[in-house]
Amino acid sequence: MRAAVMGFVGALLLLAVWAVGFPEASAQRPAGQAHAGSAELITLSFDAGEGRQQLTVVDPRTRVLAVYHVDRATGALALKSVRNVHWDLQIEDYNSANPTPREIRLLTDSR
Repeated sequence: MRAAVMGFVGALLLLAVWAVGFPEASAQRPAGQAHAGSAELITLSFDAGEGRQQLTVVDPRTRVLAVYHVDRATGALALKSVRNVHWDLQIEDYNSANPTPREIRLLTDSR
């Protein structure tokens, strides 16, 4: 589960970097490596444990990401999840601690 969350967070980080206009920038990769495989797709790959490699594929044009697990022993590829993150990236804050971005903005606007 932790591997899937790390892959999802890494992919969202890559999308966020792309969304603000820096497609050539590299996201920090504590658990894997990002590769610009082509002008169309971005991949993030790392060891998911238990003999598996996790591959996250991001299509920045459509803002869709897919997560795959590859069994190292057999080479079997299993699709684990696909998600269009367009609407996720429209959320200002979610599951965050106080102060929220809105509260900070209100504090700075009152000056």
